Amino acid sequence: MEKSNAVGAGLALVAALGFSLKAIFVKLAYPYGVDAITLLALRMCFALPVFLWVGLAGQRAAAPLSRDDWLKLFALGCLGYYGASILDFWGLEYISAGLERLILFTYPTLTILIGVLFQGKPFSRREGVAIALCYLGIGLAFVHDLGLGETRDVLIGGALVFASSISYALYLSGSAPMIARLGAMRFSALATLVSSAVTLVHFSATHPLAAFVQPLPVYGWGLAMALIATVIPVFAQSAAIRRVGAGQASLFTMVGPILTIGFGWWLLGESISSVQVAGAALVVLGILFVSHR
Repeated sequence: MEKSNAVGAGLALVAALGFSLKAIFVKLAYPYGVDAITLLALRMCFALPVFLWVGLAGQRAAAPLSRDDWLKLFALGCLGYYGASILDFWGLEYISAGLERLILFTYPTLTILIGVLFQGKPFSRREGVAIALCYLGIGLAFVHDLGLGETRDVLIGGALVFASSISYALYLSGSAPMIARLGAMRFSALATLVSSAVTLVHFSATHPLAAFVQPLPVYGWGLAMALIATVIPVFAQSAAIRRVGAGQASLFTMVGPILTIGFGWWLLGESISSVQVAGAALVVLGILFVSHR
């Protein structure tokens, strides 16, 4: 049991590391002139073979999906790896990777609010404290970024990333019954396939095929996003949840914002201030409160 827990903890940390690097890879690709939808399309194209293989294997080994299942998968795919991702990529054109990760990290609190407002779930004092801590922390992070750049850029980027967090929270709220029905791995693979298809439709409707011709480093960062920040953490997180449970696995994601801020300082030259660190600590503390519901 102890060995299984140790492996599960290691897998959860691998997932947290991979997810925290996504914003860094996006920021490293943007100086080469690539736009958000092209970069997202490259990410999906590189990740597609793995999820296609897992999705088809799951289809052969399990009961066929109904029309209602496919409609729900389409809606969730549009909200999750497409809607949340494109809003996030757009937001990263305006704000730092550290602020992006802190705003995006609020999705557990938004999931709670969606449950309270639309699913009749109770709202506890602990959850109220957690939400207050999270948004106070984001406010401090905003103060840090406002001192570094244009107020308009910070507000636009922050709004886009917050919309991304809302989209992802809606995806999580709707995915629970589908995961119970299909299993986490099969659902993740199929939802990602839907997202990939919608992303490529968006790309083909707004860009010529020649837009896929990019400088070589863009392909490298796109591949890194697909493997290191998408495929590996998605499956590592699923495996960690199987070994230690969702609650324990989620605790390890607390290191995500700190890792992104650290990588942003190291690889992107983003500044770190005591105000930003305090904001990050408040956000992590708030999510920790939520995780111990």
